[in-house]
Amino acid sequence: MKNRNDVMTPADKKLVISRLLNAPRELVWEAWTNPKHIIHWLGPNGFTNTFINCDTRTGGSWRYTMHGPDGRDYGNRIVFIEVVKPERLVYKHSGIDETEDIHFDVTITFEEVGNKTQITMATEFSTAEELQRVIREFGAEEGGNQTLTKLDAYVTSLQKFPEGPIVIERTYLATSEKVWNALTDKDEMRSWYFDLKEFKPELNFEFTFTGISEDNTSYLHHCKITDIIPGKRLEYSWSYDGYPGISYVRFELFPAGNKTLLRLTHRGLETFPAHPDFARKNFFKGWTSILGESLLHHLENTKP
Repeated sequence: MKNRNDVMTPADKKLVISRLLNAPRELVWEAWTNPKHIIHWLGPNGFTNTFINCDTRTGGSWRYTMHGPDGRDYGNRIVFIEVVKPERLVYKHSGIDETEDIHFDVTITFEEVGNKTQITMATEFSTAEELQRVIREFGAEEGGNQTLTKLDAYVTSLQKFPEGPIVIERTYLATSEKVWNALTDKDEMRSWYFDLKEFKPELNFEFTFTGISEDNTSYLHHCKITDIIPGKRLEYSWSYDGYPGISYVRFELFPAGNKTLLRLTHRGLETFPAHPDFARKNFFKGWTSILGESLLHHLENTKP
């Protein structure tokens, strides 16, 4: 008998992946059907998403683009065939835009196991050969396992921090190139962000800076770049010297003519100690000021 967390061996044309999640079924269902949650965990390691629409009702559709760590975009279209809250989701998948049009059917079940949830994803392809091709060329088996691992971590964090990650979006009257330079050039960063002694937009580059709280307490920040696609995405870890916990800050750029939408996501705040300076409201206030005032004035050459 297989462990309930195992990835089951593909049989014929169906791939079945199952995992016991450390969260109650209602919460797991909410994380799987509410776009404000889905966007934070969907996809294998290193992937992010842009949603076009997300209507998780029977007959509803969901269109989104998954951005790979190599910079490639994957368009996806889902049509929900059956939505039975909080027990089962059934949908059909296909590609959109210039993405390879891979078709498959998915059935997801949510089973209560005490205060935990057994989630099982059964993905069925047209033929056994097509399933093997997708496993071989796209890493479908490993990708599914990584996705459920991310979902498990996300629903676990939601129980500690129900508000979820901080997500802030701002649109600037500036090209994406100009915004990217502001995010990655240490001289520019000093004028709107923090006084960094050194910064290089390179994977695994580590840097530090000092931030001051409202009561004038100094905190030495330790950061390491964990994901980067030049001109599009930058992510780095964020922790404090002498304190447990680690969080991650992600900047994503979406150009629109002579304007650029910047989306900031700060996740992992629940790992920090229960200290007033590490309260979510303080992070939200700080990022709102940094993006809505300091960076805005820097990019658009306006006075604070």
